[in-house]
Amino acid sequence: MTEMESMTQTTNPADTPCIICVAITGSLPTKDNNPAVPITVAEQIESTQEAFEAGATIVHCHVRDDQGQPTSDPDRFAALKEGLEKHCPGLIIQLSTGGRSGAGRARGGMLPLRPDMASLSVGSNNFPTRVYENPPDLVDWLASEMKVHDVKPEIEAFDLSHIVQAARMARDGRLRGPLYVQFVMGVKNAMPADEPIFDFYIETLKRLAPDAQWCAAGIGTEQLRINEWAVAKGGHTRTGMEDNVRLDRDTLAPSNAALVRRVVELCERHERPVATWQQARQILGLRAA
Repeated sequence: MTEMESMTQTTNPADTPCIICVAITGSLPTKDNNPAVPITVAEQIESTQEAFEAGATIVHCHVRDDQGQPTSDPDRFAALKEGLEKHCPGLIIQLSTGGRSGAGRARGGMLPLRPDMASLSVGSNNFPTRVYENPPDLVDWLASEMKVHDVKPEIEAFDLSHIVQAARMARDGRLRGPLYVQFVMGVKNAMPADEPIFDFYIETLKRLAPDAQWCAAGIGTEQLRINEWAVAKGGHTRTGMEDNVRLDRDTLAPSNAALVRRVVELCERHERPVATWQQARQILGLRAA
C-alpha cells in the first residue's frame, strides 16, 4: 500500500494529516472591516506567504480590480499565481470560479492558467441578500474546462443536494475522482452550523463516494466551531479572512497567518498532524509542484 492509499483509507482521524486551506481575501471583506485584509496582488502574495509558513498548504484565491471590487480578470489571476509560485514553492494554488466575481463563462476565464485546483459549486442556493446561481449548463461547462486543463475541482457544498450532485457527476464522468468536497456552513439563508447535519454530510459523502476526501469551512462566528469539528472528525479545513475577519467578538485578526495558527493549535489539541505541502499534494492526487 502506498503512503497516499494509507492516508486515504485510514479510519483513525489522528493518523490523517490535516490539510489547512487559507482563503485570503474573498470578494466581500474590505479594509474598513479589517485593515489587514489583503486587496492588491502584492498584499495577497505577502499575506499568503505568511500563512504558508504558518501551516497552510492550499490558498483559495480571488482577485480585485483597482477599486477593490471582485473580478474574474485572468490577467490579475495570472499575476497572483506567478507571485505565489515564486514566493511559496509547493503551495497548492486554488482559484475561485465563484459567482460574485463575474457572470457566465467569465467565471472560468482563469482555468487555462492551469492552477492546481479551482472551486466548483454544483448547485444554486440562497445567500444573505441574493440567490447564488449555478445553472446546470454552466456547472457542466466549468467541470469540463477543469478536466481539459487538468485542474482538480474543490466542490463547495452549501447544501446536501450539492454533495449528491457531485457524486452523480463523478459517477457519470463529468468530474474526475476522487472527489474533494468542502462543506460550507454558516452562510445566512443557507445551511447553518449544525453538528448532526455536519455528521450526516460526512456519512452521505462516504456512502456515495467512498474514496472522497472532505474539508469544511465556517462563515463568520462559525469559523472556529467548524474548524474544530473538521479537525476532530478527521477531515481537512479552511480558514482565512474571506470567511471571517476576527479572532473573537472584540478582536480583529491581525493576519491570515494568525487564523491559520489557530487551526494548527486545534490540530495539536486533537493530536492531528498538520499536512505538509508534499503530503497535501499526495492526499489530493495532484501533480508535482
